[in-house]
Amino acid sequence: MTIWQAWRKLQAEVAHLATIHRTDRRWHMPFCAALASGMPLLVGAYFNHLNFGLVSSLGGLVFLYAPKTPLSHRMVTLMTCAFGFCACYTLGLMAHFFPVMLVPMLTFITIVVTMVCRFYLIGPPGSLFFIMAAAIGAFSPIELLQLPLYVGLLTMGCLQACLIAFFYSLYSLRQQAAQPVSPPPVATFDFVIFDSVVTGVFVGMGLLVAQLLQLERAYWVPVSCLAVMQGMTRRAVWTKQVHRIIGTGLGLFLAWGLLLLPLDPWRFALIMMVLAFATEMLVVRHYGLAVIFITPTTIFLAESAHLGMGSPDALLVSRLIDTVLGSVLGLVGGICLHSPPFRDKLGRQLRRLAPTRFLL
Repeated sequence: MTIWQAWRKLQAEVAHLATIHRTDRRWHMPFCAALASGMPLLVGAYFNHLNFGLVSSLGGLVFLYAPKTPLSHRMVTLMTCAFGFCACYTLGLMAHFFPVMLVPMLTFITIVVTMVCRFYLIGPPGSLFFIMAAAIGAFSPIELLQLPLYVGLLTMGCLQACLIAFFYSLYSLRQQAAQPVSPPPVATFDFVIFDSVVTGVFVGMGLLVAQLLQLERAYWVPVSCLAVMQGMTRRAVWTKQVHRIIGTGLGLFLAWGLLLLPLDPWRFALIMMVLAFATEMLVVRHYGLAVIFITPTTIFLAESAHLGMGSPDALLVSRLIDTVLGSVLGLVGGICLHSPPFRDKLGRQLRRLAPTRFLL
């Protein structure tokens, strides 16, 4: 390859990574998404219990799973996802009291949730936020008797998100006709079982590596790994990995500036809503730009108890390490996932173990 050819190839790669995609998403949906995750924070600020608001805010992410189907199907889908959120978060909280079970539990949850999302063709963000809820729950510093309280807080956040989605749907369906509910295609072993098992193993491996390296916020490594592996092709996995690393690097500067502000609970809640709105406006257009706003959101979720206290430098470096490590593991997992020899060799072994006649 000549220097000129390499230069042209680099230009084409940069142009691909910088492409802004067209979308029909208007501002109404991001606004309601910000409201679903921000309302619990405002309530928590009012009662001076921001930690409770953060748990309910996590349940507000259920709003993002609302499909563009008729109202009846849309609400059933949302309520089912809300149940899945509660189940994953509860299992994560339970695993917190048995540290030896953290890696097996997160691996198992990832496999099962990914299978369900693929079998029923749950659209983006797919299994990502279910696994994030489980991972955050697994590292929540709570006592055993607080477990029902925290599960209830998340459930209230999910119910509030479903309520907002109901009223938003009444408005949006007047503006645009619903898409028909198409029957899912016949599920295949490779798409439902094989991909889910490989994804779960790499997510569990990400948590294991983070624990061995004694990273303070180990749960962001498997979450970053899963986010990268969700690309449907090897090219998509590579693009998502590059976007996530570069976007995180730029987002750290934004987070650094915000962490220097004297943030009280009310300002914290409002900034989180603005970040959520910007994320949902951009994520369907350019994933890298959305990650710039996702980065301070995740940092704020982790550091809400220490807002404005001390230097944010160590925190930002830790967040960058978590993201880079998780993205690299996700890239390796994505390469394996889309490698025909790997799929053929491991698939034969997995078919002997998996009782497909009962699963599909």
